[in-house]
Amino acid sequence: MKSSGLSRKGFAVFVLFLAVGVMFSASIVLGSSGEESGGSITVMPDGSLLIQIVNFIFLIFILNIILYKPIRNVLIQRKEKIAGLEEGIEAFDRDAVEKEDAFASGIKAARANGLKEKEVLLTAAAEEERKIIEKINKKAQANLAEVREKIARDAGEAKKSLLKEIDGFANAIGEKILGRAV
Repeated sequence: MKSSGLSRKGFAVFVLFLAVGVMFSASIVLGSSGEESGGSITVMPDGSLLIQIVNFIFLIFILNIILYKPIRNVLIQRKEKIAGLEEGIEAFDRDAVEKEDAFASGIKAARANGLKEKEVLLTAAAEEERKIIEKINKKAQANLAEVREKIARDAGEAKKSLLKEIDGFANAIGEKILGRAV
């Protein structure tokens, strides 16, 4: 697990340079008051500076244990949780894409099956229509033949009855044309 910030070795070097820098800067700053009158106060660092440095380093380690490490741990846990949630989101996105593709392919297959079934039904309906039309045509042909026979019989009977009455009609026509009885 990689920790953010300075490493332990780099931290110790940093603190050492900081302590030396504080000693020299304190002696320079406190050593001259900026007055040229010669009444300057010179402060020389003594053993209390070393105690302050040790106190500062101790405070840094205590704060690191009590405050910084728990905060870093919380940040690491949050980062892991966010990474896990992002992985979950990516997984859900992949699942959604897969389901959408499956749905689209299912719709496409259903349409293809529907079109095939429609073609089968249309073919069956056309065949049924052809059979029905053929049946109606046969029935119409049979009815037409019957009607023709009936008309032929009726025409024959009408011809026979008219032939029997032709003499009476001829006499009636002759009487009307001549105006007298024939």
